Amino acid sequence: MRRLVPLLALLALAGPARAAAEWDVKDGGLAVEAHADDHGRGVVRASIDIAAPPAVVFKTILDCDRAARMSPGVKSCRVVSRASDGTEIREHAVKWSFLAPTMRSISRVTLQPDREIRFTCIGGDIRACEGFWRLEPLNGGQRTRVTYDLWATAPFAMPAGLISGMMRRNVPQSLKALRRECEGG
Repeated sequence: MRRLVPLLALLALAGPARAAAEWDVKDGGLAVEAHADDHGRGVVRASIDIAAPPAVVFKTILDCDRAARMSPGVKSCRVVSRASDGTEIREHAVKWSFLAPTMRSISRVTLQPDREIRFTCIGGDIRACEGFWRLEPLNGGQRTRVTYDLWATAPFAMPAGLISGMMRRNVPQSLKALRRECEGG
């Protein structure tokens, strides 16, 4: 019974699954849409405006030393390999909650400097994921609109409401932390 109480509390916080996408967080230039799709995948789309040039934002997103500070659950990040075309293989260790074990995610990352970072899961515990970070210069390049788009399949069965609830909670935290890092806060 003692183990069941935290699980029920976590499920209650996650809320119901959303059948259709909607922008549900708007806070200081931040918008987030998160839901589980018909296939049980978590889907998130978000954007945030940052008072820093795209080159600064690009470098900050890719900085493994900052990953654990910026993303809830990320315990480590490392570049496994780098190809001459700029493609990287990266490994992250992630612990989503105290109920879940630490998992490894290995991704192929394709870079368009100061414009876009595309990633695809290719190994580790996470079965499938794909997404991108897109950087749009604003105010003559003094500011940046960051768009983050991701779909991911959990490595084990999880209720749709739990998946979307974690994304609605974690993605805004990560984007606000990215903004703080980029703006020197």
